[in-house]
Amino acid sequence: MAETFSNRVSTFIRKRWLVLTAVVILLVGAFYLFNSLSAGRAASIEDLQTATVERGNLTATIGATGTVRAQQSAVLTWGTSGQLESVHAAVGDGVDEDQVLANLALSSLPQNIIAAHIDFQNAQNALDLELAETAKALAEAQVALEDAETYLYNLAHAGRQVDIDQAYANLVLARDRLDKARDAYEPYANKPEDNLQRANLLLRFTEAQQQYDAALRTYNGHAGTANSSDIAVAEGQVLLAQGQLMVAQRNYDFALQAVDPDFTSPAEARLAAAQATLDLAAIKAPFAGVITDAFPNPGDLVKAGEVAFQLDDLSRMLVDVEVSEVDINRVQVGQQAIITFDAVPEREYLGVVTGVAAAGSVQSGVVNFRITVELNAPDELVRPAMTAGVNIVVTELQDVLLVPNRAVRVLEGQRVVYVLRNGSLVPVEITLGASSETNSEVLSGDLQEGDTLVLNPPANVFDFSSPPSGRGFLMGGGN
Repeated sequence: MAETFSNRVSTFIRKRWLVLTAVVILLVGAFYLFNSLSAGRAASIEDLQTATVERGNLTATIGATGTVRAQQSAVLTWGTSGQLESVHAAVGDGVDEDQVLANLALSSLPQNIIAAHIDFQNAQNALDLELAETAKALAEAQVALEDAETYLYNLAHAGRQVDIDQAYANLVLARDRLDKARDAYEPYANKPEDNLQRANLLLRFTEAQQQYDAALRTYNGHAGTANSSDIAVAEGQVLLAQGQLMVAQRNYDFALQAVDPDFTSPAEARLAAAQATLDLAAIKAPFAGVITDAFPNPGDLVKAGEVAFQLDDLSRMLVDVEVSEVDINRVQVGQQAIITFDAVPEREYLGVVTGVAAAGSVQSGVVNFRITVELNAPDELVRPAMTAGVNIVVTELQDVLLVPNRAVRVLEGQRVVYVLRNGSLVPVEITLGASSETNSEVLSGDLQEGDTLVLNPPANVFDFSSPPSGRGFLMGGGN
C-alpha cells in the first residue's frame, strides 16, 4: 500500500513537471515570436512610402488613344491604261486643286481616248467660232439700237441747221444715184431672172433705194418734218432693236456660261464630254494638299485602277478617339486636350475637341462614342496614321483637397486611404470627386491637409475583416 502511494506521488510529480516544462517552452516561444513581430514591424515602417495630403489645383482629364488623320485624304488611281509620259509631283510636294500630277503618252492610250482628244480639239474650235459669232452679233445689235434711238430722237427734235443742210445734200446725192440706177435697170427689167446683167443692175438699184430711204429718214429726223406715222415706225424700230439686242446678249452669255450654268451650248456640251474622257489620261489633284505617297515613274505601263498618288490636306490634323459611355456626357465641343505621341516623346501638343458623336457604337458589348480632336499647331513631326495619346480636359478645379491615386485602396467595397497617426496605420474612408492621372479630389472623409498617407501599406493590413472605423494597426518605430 505504501508502494502504491509512492508510485502515485511519483506519477503526479512527473505530470506536473511535464506541464511546467510545456508552459516554459510556450512562454519562451511566445517571447521570441513577439520580439520577431516587433522587430519586423519596426523594420517595415522604415520601408513605407508616404505622401502628404495637400490642397492644390486639379485638372481632370479623360484619356484615350487614337490615330492621326488628315482633314482630307484621297488615293488617286488611273482611269485608263497607257504608258506614263511625265510626272509633275513627288512626295512632300504641295499641290493646288486641279493641278496635273502626271499624264500618259497620247500615242499609248486606247482608241476611244485618242478619238476624244481629236473631238476635244474640234469642239474647242467650234466653241471659239460660236463665241466669235455671238460677240459679233452682240456688237451689231448694240449699233442697231443706237441708230434706231438716234433716228427716233431726230424725228421728234429738229437738229442744227448745218446738220439739216448736210442731210439734205446727202438726200439729193442719194436721189441722183437712185434715179441713175433705176434708169440703168429698166431696160433689163423684163429680161430672164438668170440674166447676169439684169441681176447686177437690180442689185445696184436695190442698194441705191436703201441708201435713199436712209438718207430721207436722216433728213426728216434733222429737219423735224416727220409725221406721227414716221415717229410710230421709228419707235417700233427701237423696240425691235432692243429685242434683238437682248437675244444677242443671251446668246453671248450662253456661249460663255456666264448667266446660268444650266444652259449649255451644243459646242460646250461636246467639249465637256470630250474633256471628261480626255481627263482619264491624267491625274489631277482633287483638292489642295501635300503628296504623301507617290508610285509612278516615267515610262511605266499602268492599268486602269492602279494607284498613282496619295494626297492629304495637312493644313488640319485630326485625332479620332473612342470614349466610354460612362464619360461621354463630360465631353463637349470646345474642350481643350493634351496630345502626346510615342514617335515624338519629348513634346506635348495642344488640341481642341471639334466633334462629339451623337450615337455610340457597340464593340464586344462595350458602348463607345467617337470624339474628334484637332491639333492646334501641328508640325512636320506629326504625320497621318501615327498613334496619339489624348487627354481631354473636362474639369479644372482650384484649391481642393488632393490625395495621390497611388494611396487609394478598396476595403470591403469602400475607398480608403491609410494614414499614419501616432505610429499606427489608420484606414480612413473617403469619397472622391474628379481625378487626374496622378491625384484625386477628396469630397468627404476624415482627412486634413498635412496628414501623412501610406502609398504601400503592408499586405496583411487587408486581412482584417471589420470595416474601417478609425482603429489603428500598430506599427513599430512610430512616434
